Amino acid sequence: MTRLSSPATARNREPILAVLQRVLPPQGAVLEIASGAGEHAVHVARAMPGLTWRPSDPDPDSRASIAEWIAHESLANVMPPLAIDASTDDWGPDAETGGPFDAIVSINMVHISPWASAIGLFAGAARLLKRDGVLFLYGPFMIGGAHTAPSNEAFDASLKSRNPAWGLRDLADIERLALANGLALRERVEMPANNQSLIFART
Repeated sequence: MTRLSSPATARNREPILAVLQRVLPPQGAVLEIASGAGEHAVHVARAMPGLTWRPSDPDPDSRASIAEWIAHESLANVMPPLAIDASTDDWGPDAETGGPFDAIVSINMVHISPWASAIGLFAGAARLLKRDGVLFLYGPFMIGGAHTAPSNEAFDASLKSRNPAWGLRDLADIERLALANGLALRERVEMPANNQSLIFART
């Protein structure tokens, strides 16, 4: 069995879906970066059948799990997963020719990867999003250089102990990166467990 699952995804998928149903178009093409096991992909695609969802992940085991979830749910609007590494400039011909996308979604990626992945994510959004297209980020972020909760501070320390290049990012740094790539923060939504949803639009 290669279909992976996460208790954290089971807890946060409904609040995330509620925001996505509000900020994504009812119909269109969505590229997901760092899809992980693929649970969010199938959950959102089932709830929003007008979207064509293209998941991706650089990890082969994750892509195998995504493919298993797609088969298990029998969803025609979820495409086979791509092997995209967000930190690179070349996301492959399938991503390039599949665009422009109405939205790009990245859940719990920028803090569990080097900063180069965030840089690549926004550069990719600048290349592949339609005008007024949405870039959606979810996860824990620092605000004004400070953690929003003691649990986030402990999580940040744990991440950095595993890899010094990982860690919670400050909202101001994310906004600067967005502006440098022609995107603007349209909305910040407080989420359960001290997480945030950040909604950017390509201007």
